[in-house]
Amino acid sequence: MRYFLAVIAATMIGCGTEVAPSGTPNEPAKLTPPKHTKDSFKLIQDRMANNEAILIDVREKSEWEDGHLKSAVFLPLSELEEGESDKSFAAKLVETLPKDKIVYCHCVSGGRVMPASAILQKLGYDARPLKAGYRDLLKAGFTKAP
Repeated sequence: MRYFLAVIAATMIGCGTEVAPSGTPNEPAKLTPPKHTKDSFKLIQDRMANNEAILIDVREKSEWEDGHLKSAVFLPLSELEEGESDKSFAAKLVETLPKDKIVYCHCVSGGRVMPASAILQKLGYDARPLKAGYRDLLKAGFTKAP
């Protein structure tokens, strides 16, 4: 009986653990599948200001042209999906998106960031999807590009 209770206790203690984002670019998050980050807007903005993070916009070109964040890099989900299995795409991507930085992904409402982050994580990035969409980020103090 004691053995049975010990096994149950060990199982319960070990269940449900997940590797959480480390908080530093040198220790990438290992989330499978990706989950929306719990990093605060202030933390994201501070990391971007300290050159520790990059914000990418995974919306499509027409959405980008309708308005985008000044600090965001344009990298649509469709482009990530097309290049996902192409080694030359991954090598080219590093020129725009350094692997030593946290990559925050945003879209309109937090849906497209999930597959985009999964692709980036497979390519070795510490990609963190934002649940907040474009308008939410504007309300939170991110600056709109002129």
